[in-house]
Amino acid sequence: MTALHPLENPLRRYDWGSPTRIPALLGSPADGGPVAELWLGAHPSAPSRADGVPLHELVRSAPEAMLGRRVSDLFGPRLPFLLKVLAADRALSLQVHPRPHLARAGFNRENRLGVAPGSPDRSFHDDQHKPEMVVALTEFEGLAGFRTARTVLELLAGLDGPLIQRVRGALEADRSPRGIRAAFTHLLAARGTDRCAEEVAATVDAVRDRLASSPSARADATVLALAAQHPGDPGALASLLLNRVTLDPGEGLFLPPGEVHAYLSGLAVEVMASSDNVLRAGLTTKRVDSDALLECASFVPRPPVAPERTVSGPDGTVHTYRAPVTEFALTTADVGPGQEVVLPAVGPRVVLCLGGRVTLCAESAAEPAVLPQGSSAFVPHDAGPLHATGAGHLVCAWVP
Repeated sequence: MTALHPLENPLRRYDWGSPTRIPALLGSPADGGPVAELWLGAHPSAPSRADGVPLHELVRSAPEAMLGRRVSDLFGPRLPFLLKVLAADRALSLQVHPRPHLARAGFNRENRLGVAPGSPDRSFHDDQHKPEMVVALTEFEGLAGFRTARTVLELLAGLDGPLIQRVRGALEADRSPRGIRAAFTHLLAARGTDRCAEEVAATVDAVRDRLASSPSARADATVLALAAQHPGDPGALASLLLNRVTLDPGEGLFLPPGEVHAYLSGLAVEVMASSDNVLRAGLTTKRVDSDALLECASFVPRPPVAPERTVSGPDGTVHTYRAPVTEFALTTADVGPGQEVVLPAVGPRVVLCLGGRVTLCAESAAEPAVLPQGSSAFVPHDAGPLHATGAGHLVCAWVP
């Protein structure tokens, strides 16, 4: 008989995090400091612990039992996904994640240069790509992917300032993805120059004047909110180039590698390939690596992509979200009294109770796992088919 492993999960305290939302989920007192993310997974930089053992070490100790032969053959002796709870009170950095070959090349390049693991001077913390999917728990705001050049030019019309004039000129000269890249490059190149703050402020003032006469213009309101959080940062103006997204609770967003994006506010669960590679363009005090970002980013305009969602279970209370990747899928379920909810049956699974209290039972597990709100468990492949009872709301990350 195998075991279901209760998890102890690390918190990440970034300055954009909410001081209350994740502590409330965990039932722990808030200390006044920001708590941005709860990580549930086996990334070596911040692994969960199972029975006091880092989860990546537990997986490596018996990869076929923990992962199953199929997952182990595909990904090696490693958990291929990372589950997070994300709580944003203000904007995250404007960022992109690398595609597989660029992740390997960047990681190897920084190793050759002797950049220490964990160093703030590193852009590539591992050799993995990082597609990701987010599912909103509250109203969730973000930016994702580029608008068409035509739409951007409409938004830029009438705005003052030499920086935004250079951006507009690049798009007027070329409305293809090359022109969008050139426009975005002008914004990146302005960062840190002597006149950057002055040029950004000139356009922000023009946006403020325009919003006063059209208070429903969400793109303008986004510029002002970002400029207030990061004065003088051209990333606030870059938001005009990107699609503005609002997710209602239960709605999802898929971000492939190369998609420029920024989450702005809200509470969500997020699942991704197990990587910590983030290339930043602005709206941050962390390292901005413009060259790597431009190499990795896609500038093809497209609308935001929702993952495929299927509904099943008692009264349609089980929702499964799938994206076109092999590393992860996500299932959420509302478990009602007297109901038994069937969860993914094979492979490694990480289950988090988001509210109430649920009991996990697996066919080959010696004992069930009782999960009150904020508690979680790693379910190895050898545990077999899995179901949940009780009364609560849960999320399960798994490998499709």
